[in-house]
Amino acid sequence: MSTGQQASAASAAMDTTQRRSLATLGLAQFAIAMDFSIVYVAMPTIGADLGMEPAVLQWLVTAYALPFAGFLLFGGAVVDRLGARRVFVAGLGVFGAASILAGAAGAEWMVIAGRALQGVAAAFLSPAILALLSTGFPVEPARARAYSVWGAVGASGLAAGVVFGGVFTEVSWRLIFLVNIPIVLACIWGARRMTDTVRAGTAGARMPVASTALGTAAILLVVSALTLLGETADDGVVPVAVGAIALVALLAFLVNERRSATPLVARSLRRLANVRRGALAAALYMSSVGTEFFVITLFLQDQRDLSPLAAGIAFLPLAVLVTAGNLWAGRLLKSWSAPRVLLLGFGMSAVGLLMLATMLGVESFWAGMFPGLLVSGLGHGMVFTSVFVLGNTGVPAELSGAAGAVLTSAQYVSNAVGIAILTIIVTRIAGTPGFAWAFGFNAAVALAGAVLAVVLIRSEKRSRRAPR
Repeated sequence: MSTGQQASAASAAMDTTQRRSLATLGLAQFAIAMDFSIVYVAMPTIGADLGMEPAVLQWLVTAYALPFAGFLLFGGAVVDRLGARRVFVAGLGVFGAASILAGAAGAEWMVIAGRALQGVAAAFLSPAILALLSTGFPVEPARARAYSVWGAVGASGLAAGVVFGGVFTEVSWRLIFLVNIPIVLACIWGARRMTDTVRAGTAGARMPVASTALGTAAILLVVSALTLLGETADDGVVPVAVGAIALVALLAFLVNERRSATPLVARSLRRLANVRRGALAAALYMSSVGTEFFVITLFLQDQRDLSPLAAGIAFLPLAVLVTAGNLWAGRLLKSWSAPRVLLLGFGMSAVGLLMLATMLGVESFWAGMFPGLLVSGLGHGMVFTSVFVLGNTGVPAELSGAAGAVLTSAQYVSNAVGIAILTIIVTRIAGTPGFAWAFGFNAAVALAGAVLAVVLIRSEKRSRRAPR
């Protein structure tokens, strides 16, 4: 072995502290991803046990997604100021307490409050995990290996969540929350020897408190207005009033972002075209195949009377194909541009969702839903990968973390709004036709994503033709 090869092998090897750190951070990331999806299969059971109305049931997902999106960028600023390890341990403590609150809930407000607190904790944990990976693995190729493990664990957490949700709910739905307690304790123990850091020049930096509060309030009010619209059959005054307040809050957020010395989204990020394009693509992704899990869960248990375990197992083909789509997109991106992969992914997603919309009347799962799940799942994985590649293309290294946070925030805000709209559809249109229209809505959003990809491809061609 040459000297260069020996140096490379040495840098790729991890010492005991690094291996322990990677295991701890991977386990924490697994919990964050799992908790987003684990509640899907359990929703009907929780709703029946706590007497939750169908329009309120969506908050089991939305209450996690909204605080996650609203506080993610703020969480990154807190990590820079206070130190990643300190925020990581504190976030784990809050996450554990929130899981106990949700698992012990005796009323709907308690489980929703627990989910919201989980989302807040995850918004601080996620940037802390990324910062600890960056400081704990500063040298390539060990760093690349660490990020690869982190990404794989996160994807497996999303897939495992729906299966675990079915298994735990067969015993008690409370286990889907209480399972986090041993994970939290293990991660706190594993964080003991991690190296903390505070980024230079941030100790006295101002925090974007006003922007965070206004932005989170605006999206919360928008989703609340849509939820009320789903609940109210005749009187539309209350939803309109809440919607008007939401519009005022949104305008106040935009004005504050424009004028504030500490905006939530840095002005340097706003000037990057690919970050804007990636955020739009991320929003369309999460409102199309990203909300597919929600509709499938309700359909399988409400219309097909599947048990939670059977519904969880039915998700396996979708989870497997999402992973396959991720891998395929990774290979295509070696020779294709991100917009081209995005077009293929959104196109396949739209086809699969349309297949689901038109085949729901077929009683056999294998002949009816299975083909649509395969096609939409493959497209789902392709879109997910290409969205983040697009959003980070041309982004300076020092802004890559913030750009990733913007893309993730766009996803989860769009997820909350999309689920609220889908809830209106399935509650206003009874039975299987309502679910067919819901999948049709998802397909229409995926087609909008394909149109965006076409526009981006044409923009690429014009850029290449333009004289330098």
